Amino acid sequence: MKKIKYPDKTSWAELCKRPTFDFAELETKVRSIMMEVKERGDDALLEMAKKFDGVELDALVVDLHEQSFEIDSELAEAIKIAKQNIESFHLSQKEEVQKIETMEGVTCWRKSVAIQNVGLYIPGGSAPLFSTLLMLAIPAKIAGCKNITVCTPPTKDGKLNAVIGWTCQLLGIEKIFLTGGAQAIAAMTFGTESIPKADKIFGPGNQYVTAAKRLAQNYGVAIDMPAGPSEVLVIADGTAYPEFVAADLLSQAEHGPDSQVVLVSNSENLISEVNSEITKQVKDLPREEIALKALESSQSILVKYLNEAVAFSNEYAPEHLIIATDNAEELSEQVTIAGSVFLGNWSCESAGDYASGTNHTLPTNGYARNYSGVSLDSFLKKITFQKLSAKGIQNLGPAIEKMAEAEQLQAHKNAVSLRLKKLKRP
Repeated sequence: MKKIKYPDKTSWAELCKRPTFDFAELETKVRSIMMEVKERGDDALLEMAKKFDGVELDALVVDLHEQSFEIDSELAEAIKIAKQNIESFHLSQKEEVQKIETMEGVTCWRKSVAIQNVGLYIPGGSAPLFSTLLMLAIPAKIAGCKNITVCTPPTKDGKLNAVIGWTCQLLGIEKIFLTGGAQAIAAMTFGTESIPKADKIFGPGNQYVTAAKRLAQNYGVAIDMPAGPSEVLVIADGTAYPEFVAADLLSQAEHGPDSQVVLVSNSENLISEVNSEITKQVKDLPREEIALKALESSQSILVKYLNEAVAFSNEYAPEHLIIATDNAEELSEQVTIAGSVFLGNWSCESAGDYASGTNHTLPTNGYARNYSGVSLDSFLKKITFQKLSAKGIQNLGPAIEKMAEAEQLQAHKNAVSLRLKKLKRP
């Protein structure tokens, strides 16, 4: 990790830059993949499975009624605990309909209605993310989405990953489709002979998946957010445990070579100890090479004050923010931009990734400035209603007439005037 001491605020924007790639070139490749799927459907997906995944598939769909999956019993219990916590947290987000009388005779309310057709992308390249299945399918089920389509890449032997299959069955998912990458997003964007078209697509992925999701919006399909490589920023003081901080940084660095991790501290001694711990711990990681590549574009920053550390974090807009300080909760009051925040020495980011209950599908690459992480609301549409009684139109009508007239929209005014005239007639 690069070490930066007391950077001036004028340099913060440069320090907040993420690893970049040529999006124009990537978009051209992804657009070609998407058009191929649009035109040729399942045939294109089967050919791409052979080309990109190196497997020959007989069919894309796995009917989970006809399958049986065996997984480690302790893992099964862990997944059940995570499921319970995620359900509890997302159930708490349900809102009761509130009818508000804005003035006498004028009643307004809002109703939440599930998005009917949602597509869930579950990464499965370097690691099958069954945890993402929990994070997306659980709120989709709670919301009441009618059709839930799940796509995930096949294993190297052309099968469905056993843990993903088992988790699908636990969640009541009946079918899953073996396709990954940009082609999976294309399939859910346009629909194929096997895969239904989605109204909104969810799920993280690599740069190809991210580019495909962006392009999907050009075809009337919504997405959860423009998610990219994972990232974490840790604010720590002298009371933090260096080994904990190092482990938290590495937990994100191991996601991919384009991930980024940042440490901001007011203690130079802590930064040195954390970097020593990183050097020690990374050697024991199966994904050491990936983590080391990510660390090349990562940095540790020394600041004078913790308030300055929070200000830098708000500028960086991290996907994950860990505050490992003596006054973490007090300091968190200053946080205005972040995907998800973890407070204190014992709140590791892995808790949110798996089982605390919050959702781990979060905005990256600075999008925390204007996007929230996935929640129950992500799977709902909000429809507003209003009802005016005769008294209501009499009370409100004159104001509407005046405003419509000022905007020179006579038909709008007439819609009110005719009603008021009718009410005055004996």
